[in-house]
Amino acid sequence: MDLKVNDYTTEDGLTVINVEGEIDVYTAPRLREKLIDLVNKGKFHLLVDMEKVEFLDSTGLGVLVGGLKRVRAHDGSLELVCTQERILKIFRITGLTKVFGIHNSIAEAQEKRKGAK
Repeated sequence: MDLKVNDYTTEDGLTVINVEGEIDVYTAPRLREKLIDLVNKGKFHLLVDMEKVEFLDSTGLGVLVGGLKRVRAHDGSLELVCTQERILKIFRITGLTKVFGIHNSIAEAQEKRKGAK
């Protein structure tokens, strides 16, 4: 399965990264490159939409944690949209639910962001 990675910036300055497919040892470098590219362009508030992710392995988790470290170095944030139980279970088992903000929708993430300002 191939990995599709697209991004856009919302009116409130949040960069949404739509990810579709499998994030594994073969495809994770594409996501890593996208995250590095966005940070290099000054995009420090990222929201990764994982609603169409079918599989996530430890390499994919590592890429997300690495992206989080990159944006935090610029006082930024990297949060996730994920409602799929099989993906959420991975975050729970690894304790990463305490590290990442995980939302049910892009709109929910934007609302929480407005409330935090």
